Amino acid sequence: MTLKRMIGLSLTVLTSSYFLWVRPWHLRWGANPQEASARLPGDEEVPKPILNATRATSINVPPKDVWPWLLQLGYRRAGWYAFDLFDNDGIPSADRILPQYQHLDIGQVVGEEGFTVTQLEPDRTLVLSFHNPGTQWVVRRGVWPKFGHCSLCFHLESMDSGTRTRLMVRVRFSCPRMWSPLLAFFEPADFVQQRKMISGIKRRAETSGVRTLR
Repeated sequence: MTLKRMIGLSLTVLTSSYFLWVRPWHLRWGANPQEASARLPGDEEVPKPILNATRATSINVPPKDVWPWLLQLGYRRAGWYAFDLFDNDGIPSADRILPQYQHLDIGQVVGEEGFTVTQLEPDRTLVLSFHNPGTQWVVRRGVWPKFGHCSLCFHLESMDSGTRTRLMVRVRFSCPRMWSPLLAFFEPADFVQQRKMISGIKRRAETSGVRTLR
């Protein structure tokens, strides 16, 4: 077998492995089949997504103690609890509840990508979305809002008589076909960021409660 054929075969095996096993795993990281297939608030924002991912974790505090960490999410707010160098201009994500960011309104922009609050149900659901055209920019310009549509849903379900929380995070994205090859980069990057963010929310809620920064 020639070197060229060996390289081609290896690429075929790697590509097949990614689409058969790796991709389904990271698109449903932590979520059970029922959660992955359930309809969640915000799904109607992107009715025909080319990316539809549902990730989840269980948190050992009630929903009311997780909710404040969601309220303050966002660029130049409390951060995204993930990779601050890329997500928040290097400003560390908050490890305390920040009172100045404990209020959100429908239509408020919270992300550098132009994410806008489109649904809000206290202690239960926060939906952020952007749509092209018409995206509002924050401080710096991103890339995805120039040509895409995206919804990001944070949904809390009460567990164990209200003593614990199930956090589900769903992202749905669509874009013109000409841009779809970029998903080869965007999908893994989205998973890495979301996994760290979800773990960051869980850690903060379980170890810090709702202590405020004074």
